[in-house]
Amino acid sequence: METASATGLEAVRAEIARACRDASRDAAEVTLVAVSKTFPPEAIEPVIAAGQRVFGENRVQEAKGKWPALMAKHPGLSLHLIGPLQSNKAKEAVALFDAIHSVDRPSLCEALAKEIAKQGRSPLLFVEINTGAEAQKAGVLPPDADDFLKKCRDDYGLTISGLMCIPPLEDAPGPHFALTAKIAQRNRLKLLSMGMSADFATAIQLGATHVRVGSAIFGGRPPISSQPEPGR
Repeated sequence: METASATGLEAVRAEIARACRDASRDAAEVTLVAVSKTFPPEAIEPVIAAGQRVFGENRVQEAKGKWPALMAKHPGLSLHLIGPLQSNKAKEAVALFDAIHSVDRPSLCEALAKEIAKQGRSPLLFVEINTGAEAQKAGVLPPDADDFLKKCRDDYGLTISGLMCIPPLEDAPGPHFALTAKIAQRNRLKLLSMGMSADFATAIQLGATHVRVGSAIFGGRPPISSQPEPGR
């Protein structure tokens, strides 16, 4: 019998396919990152069984607690860190994650460069853009993005593959996605991590290559004691 999460995954995949057709894009260009933060392994297993291979987590510690066993059991999974990363967690993040979507400051660049060189692992790196200039959110402000991307390359030797953004909840997401895509284009970055459960179709129309979808697949999240990062 199909679980609710497998049914949700099927619906999201169908919506991605529709959005790609509407935008005259190949659905193979869009990676679905199933956001499994706060969900236990038993909730994730049916989604893996339904064929999903790319998952997103917000916190290094939570991911360390559940993903090594899942990845040993199911070879071929890919894990993305989509939440904020403390510089002192860079070692663990580089060891565990295949992509990090939240590069946003020089101290983190320095820590990541050190660990990438030491470990010989090269996760995909996305710079987070704070398109709404929200004080409570991480991310590089749009006017500073070009300079920051240059420093990532020239000062820290990092290969940045793309950009990520989380539009303000109260704003229409389209202009924020379009701004992020424009910054990526002029910096010759091919990957765009944009769009969540409520707006991933719009993100695909505006060039998203990675959409981060949680509740539309897994349903409502269980309550957690700590404050979640807004907008994911």
